[in-house]
Order: sequence, then C-alpha cells, then structure tokens
Amino acid sequence: MLVVTVEDELRALAPQVLGILIRRYGQFDACEDAVQEALLAAALQWPAEGVPANPRGWLITVAVRRLTDQFRSDDARRRRELTVAVLEPEPPDEVPERDDTLTLLFLCCHPALSAASQLALTLRAVGGLTTAEIASAFLVPEATMAQRISRAKAKIKSAGARFAPPPPEERQPRLEVVLQVLYLIFNEGYTASSGADLQRGDLTAEAIRLTREVHRLLPADGEVAGLLALMLLTDARRPARTLPDGTLVPLAEQDRSRWLRPMIDEGTQLITRTLPQGPPGPYQLQAAIAAVHDEAARAGETDWPQILALYQLLTRVAPNPMVTLNHAVALAMVKGPQAGLHLLAALDDDDRMASHHRLAAVRAHLLEMTGSRAEARTWYSLAARRTTSLPEQRYLERKAACLT
Repeated sequence: MLVVTVEDELRALAPQVLGILIRRYGQFDACEDAVQEALLAAALQWPAEGVPANPRGWLITVAVRRLTDQFRSDDARRRRELTVAVLEPEPPDEVPERDDTLTLLFLCCHPALSAASQLALTLRAVGGLTTAEIASAFLVPEATMAQRISRAKAKIKSAGARFAPPPPEERQPRLEVVLQVLYLIFNEGYTASSGADLQRGDLTAEAIRLTREVHRLLPADGEVAGLLALMLLTDARRPARTLPDGTLVPLAEQDRSRWLRPMIDEGTQLITRTLPQGPPGPYQLQAAIAAVHDEAARAGETDWPQILALYQLLTRVAPNPMVTLNHAVALAMVKGPQAGLHLLAALDDDDRMASHHRLAAVRAHLLEMTGSRAEARTWYSLAARRTTSLPEQRYLERKAACLT
C-alpha cells in the first residue's frame, strides 16, 4: 500500500515540480531530466524512509541540485559560472504554494509544435505516461515517439517560449489540445493499451484531477465541463468492469449496483447544466451519451434511440473513426445488426482503423447478433490477435471459443 501511495503522490507532484523549475530556469529538457532524477531518488528512498513532511520541497531541492551539477559540468565556463551563481537550492519552506501544472500544460501545447508533438509532450511531461505508452496511443513505434518528444523539447527551446499563460488569442487553440491530451490520458488509464491490467487508476485519477483544475479556472467553458462530466460518468463504472481475477466484464453484463453513484450524480449534474448553454461540442455530446447509459438501471432499459440520435449529432460535429464505430453499435441496437454492419464497411478503407482490433471486435459482435456464428468467431479471433491488452485478448478468445 505504501508503494502505491508514493507512486500516486509522485505522479501528482511531478508536473508541479517541473513547472517550478521551468519558471525559474527556462530550460525544458534540462529541467525535466533533473525532475526525473529526483523522482527516481524519491521512489527509492520514500518507501523505506517515509514520505518527507514537505514532499514537493524535497523534490524541488533534489532536482535543483541535479540541475546545478549539470550546469557545473557544462563546457561553456562563462555560462556555467553565471548559472551556478544563481542556482542555490531553496529550502523547502520557501517553496511557492502555486501549482504551475496548468501553465505547464499550455507550454506543452505551444503553437510552434505540431498537434501530434503537443499531445506527445504533454502526455510525457504532465501526464506521466511512458514513451512506450504514448507510442501505443499514437500507434507508432516507441523509437519514433522518443524522437518526436525530443524534437518537441528542442523546438520549444528554440522558439524562446516563456513559462507563462498564453496570450488571449492563443488560449482557445491551446485549450483544445490540452483537452485532447487529458482525454487521451484518461482513455489510457480506463482501458490500458497493453499489459496485464485492464485499467490504470493512477492515470484516470490524474486526468480527472487536472480536468477539475481546468474547470475551476474556466467554469464557463462548456467543453471543459463536458470533458469532466464524461470522465466522471465513465469512471463511475470502473468497479464493475472486471471480476476479482481481472476478467473483463462488458457494459451490458456489468453489475450496475457496483457503479459509483456519487460520480454519476456529479457528472449528470455537470452535463445537465452545460448542454442548454449553447451548441454542444464533442465532449458534451459524449458525456450526454455516457449519462444515458448510466441512467439505465439494467442494460435492457438503455434508451438506444436517444443514444443513436446523440451519435448522429456527434458524427456531424466531430466525425472520426471511433465515433463511427460506436455509432454503428447504436444503429444496430435500434435498426438491427445489418444496418450496423453496413455502416462499419465504411471503415475498411480507413488506414487508421482497418487493422485495429476494435473494428474486428465490433464486427464480430454484430455478426453474432445476426446469427452468423462461424463468421463472428473468425472476427473475434482476429481481434484477439490484434489487441495488446491481455484482459481484452482473453475476453475476445472466450467469445470466439463460445461460438465453436
């Protein structure tokens, strides 16, 4: 239990410490390296020696010392001497109380970076995902993602980016990227892209924490509220998504009495307040869909016509392959599986989805609904081979085996 507590605390503190160092010294890459070394030292010492009274101050002190050592070894003596002169670690009681996490979020979404680099850098620096996890989320090799993150850091440095909130004209574009990043962090935590565990509660909790903070600062922004509502309404189902042995339980088979009602109530209230305020954005529409699912006491009571109408609107507002995939399921539930299969056919020529395990899994599910057991078994087996998540793989293999 102590290790989990330490890991949770380090994940929350890491972006705060990095933000403080970048605000002081301005060198993103060097500061992140120093913070990573401080985090490693904490991970080794705190479980054995206990968490210090001021953990953030401890991390800042250690990170600044590492940064000082780095500058002292710099070949450029003049810069080294000037830098070292001002790099005296502050005692923990002088650590500022401000949380620079949001400023760090906006810095990672600097307009000098491509959208993909913005997402990757923020996931690494603020979300705490490993390079391998980010690579999996973007469906690229780990080495490619490592290079992308490294180039993003270098580009921020060459652009002369200041550690400060963005000017008004840049805030909305950067906010959109920030919300995308938080959404990706949450998704990676809710259904891990690889590994033995279906879920990573540390990531979903961090995504919700950061989104709450954005909502606190921007309470009138409908999409921020929508994203927070979506996370709450979705994460509320977490206790029912797996059995004690880690076996995946699909939504239709979950014990809904295990859903977290306070999170559902909070998410429902958020989206109920937000939707009437103007044209809904994609996060608000996804939250509304999640709310309809959560309102059904049993799977058989789900209001599929309402969900279908929401997906039709979402397709117009923010079309993408995953929306089409879910739209096909809703269409099948209302108009029959053949209608859903017809919609799925449009994804076969989409390079982003043609080899994705979820396309194969949904096709298998709809084929099973039609009674085409042999064909469904083939697609379930294909989906099982394509996924890198062990719980999903086992679930899909069981589905295939049941159709033999």
